[in-house]
Amino acid sequence: MPKRVDHQARRRQIAEALIDIVSREGMEAVNLRDVAAHAGVSMGAVQHYFKSKEDMLVHAAGHAADKVSDRIEEILRAEAGPTPRKVLRTVLIEMLPVSDEARSALLVHIAFLLRALNSPRLRSIYAKTWPKLVELFVDTLRTAERAGDLAPGTDPALEAELLLAVPDGLAASVLLGRRTGAEAVDVIDYHLDRIFRSG
Repeated sequence: MPKRVDHQARRRQIAEALIDIVSREGMEAVNLRDVAAHAGVSMGAVQHYFKSKEDMLVHAAGHAADKVSDRIEEILRAEAGPTPRKVLRTVLIEMLPVSDEARSALLVHIAFLLRALNSPRLRSIYAKTWPKLVELFVDTLRTAERAGDLAPGTDPALEAELLLAVPDGLAASVLLGRRTGAEAVDVIDYHLDRIFRSG
């Protein structure tokens, strides 16, 4: 009997290989031959699952975003009923390069974001995922507001945008060694302390 192949698993395997190459060497290092070798499959197998390099990049970008979401959900599951503040803090810290995994994820995100400037298909992924992240923050802040946990005068919609801008502003300085990861986390905590009644 012919060997049965789990096609979804094979696509994930190829996406993981591409993501690993991007995190270590940048987007310019991505080519069909190296992705196939890194994934341990033939070039023909890669071409079977992805008709073009763009197809492969689009799939890998979605997979990379899913990996970050899964990591955040795993962290929050370990908490016994995480508070709104804890939910926001977890997401914001995972957007910073303060661990090896988060650093790799950020480098991949930056590489795909730059590529998306000239790729409508990649840009469409960000057009779908960013509003969902904003919505999560707004909803979480509104939950805290209903519980009386936000400082008076806090606007959940505006604060969501401001909070999400904070790790964007901090990430590059941590990557370049201008500040430590701990210092960046202190800035996150400062902003959360500013809008939440208690720590």
